[in-house]
Amino acid sequence: MEGGFITDLRNKIIQEALLMFEKHGYHGVTVNQIVENVGTSKGGFYHHFTSKDELLFVIHDTFITYVLEKATIANETYKSPTKKLQAIIKDFVKVFDLYKPHISVFYQENIYLKPEYEILIKKKRDQFKQIILRAIREGKACGEFRKDLPVEITGMAILGMVNWAYKWYKQSGPKSIDEIGDIFVDLILHAVLTVESLSESKYVDQLIEKPFFTN
Repeated sequence: MEGGFITDLRNKIIQEALLMFEKHGYHGVTVNQIVENVGTSKGGFYHHFTSKDELLFVIHDTFITYVLEKATIANETYKSPTKKLQAIIKDFVKVFDLYKPHISVFYQENIYLKPEYEILIKKKRDQFKQIILRAIREGKACGEFRKDLPVEITGMAILGMVNWAYKWYKQSGPKSIDEIGDIFVDLILHAVLTVESLSESKYVDQLIEKPFFTN
C-alpha cells in the first residue's frame, strides 16, 4: 500500500505541475504552490524530485521515452522496413493524445531545461530520429522504398509532419487519434514505397483499404 501511495503522490505532483505550468508558465509557479494544490508537504515533493528543474525534465522525458521505446520495439519486432515505419508512425501520432499536456508544456517551457537535462532529452530525440532514418535506409536497400529518396530529408519531413499535429490536434475533433494515425501512414507510405511495392499484395494490408486522398 505504501508503494502505491508514493506512486500516486508522484503522479499527482506531475499532473498538478502540468496544469500549473501550462496556465502560468514555468517561472510563474513555485514548489510551494504545487504542494499546496496537491495537498502534500515540501518534504513529499523533494522525496520524488530534487528540484522544480528535475520535475520539468521528468515531464519532458515521459513522452519522449514513450515514443523511443515504441520505436525500438517496432524496430526489433518487424523485419520489413515498411512494417517498421508503419508501426513507428502510428505510435508517434498516438503520443499527441496520450501526453497532450506534457507536449504542450514541452513546447512552451523547454527553453528552461537545465543544460544537463537538455542533453538527456536531446540524446533520446536523436535516438528516435536515427531509428526512423535506419528504417528508410533499410527500405531503400531492400527495394521496398524508392531509391531516389534522400534519407535525411525524408526522415525530417516525417518528423515535421507528425510533430506539427501538436498545433492542431484536438481530442474533441472529428477524427480519432487512431484515424489520424492511419491517414499519416497512408500519406507517408504512398510517398516512400516503390510502385512495385504498392502494387504487391503483401503490402496491401499495410495501407488503408480506401485511401483518403483518391477519387
